Amino acid sequence: MKIALVGYGKMGKEIEAIALHRHHEIILRINSKNSAELDPRLLKQADVAIEFSTPQTVSAHIEKCFSAGLPVVVGTTGWYEDFKKITELCEEKNGSLFHATNFSVGVNLFFKVNSYLAQLMDRYAEYDVSMEEIHHIHKLDKPSGTAISLANQILEAIERKKNWSISEAHPDTLFIKDVREGEVPGTHIIRYASPVDTLEISHTAHNRKGFALGAVLAAEFLAGKKGIYTMDDLLSSK
Repeated sequence: MKIALVGYGKMGKEIEAIALHRHHEIILRINSKNSAELDPRLLKQADVAIEFSTPQTVSAHIEKCFSAGLPVVVGTTGWYEDFKKITELCEEKNGSLFHATNFSVGVNLFFKVNSYLAQLMDRYAEYDVSMEEIHHIHKLDKPSGTAISLANQILEAIERKKNWSISEAHPDTLFIKDVREGEVPGTHIIRYASPVDTLEISHTAHNRKGFALGAVLAAEFLAGKKGIYTMDDLLSSK
């Protein structure tokens, strides 16, 4: 495949290394210094775009890919307030979109564990649930997209929790402690605490390679498809 990398920071470079190892070609590398090169003429030369930029620019990048008829894999988080508009545009343009808050296979298995555990814990009101997420100091959004996905799963299953917050802890609120330190790739901890014991599940990324591999697998999966896809579609195809 010929890949356009939209966002060429640390994650973009990890994706590039894995894509080349899997015999793909990188024909376009877009960062903040050459954003003018993100035009339909160049995009049409690619088979797929992989987008890891910023919450402020991602929606405009997706729209440009759709306008060029280019399938796009989106790994940027913090943009989901535009999701309805983007899905409508995808349908209007007969486009292809693969989106995820986290492309790691391990994290997506963790999502399934989290959902199942939350269903079990709904009946045990003595256990208060909270979350902690730890990321590197360069991460722009708080909480992480992965943390929001985990929180939404918990809210769907546990009736006594009505919303989540990174600033307030109330009985009906799922508190998310967000930590930014060093170069931590990503750690997420779900904690159920009672007066007598504490139950925890966690996922810790050791590096960015798992996220990058998932993004390349998503690009391979998207080839020849139209519509909107997620990691559930990718994992169920294996």
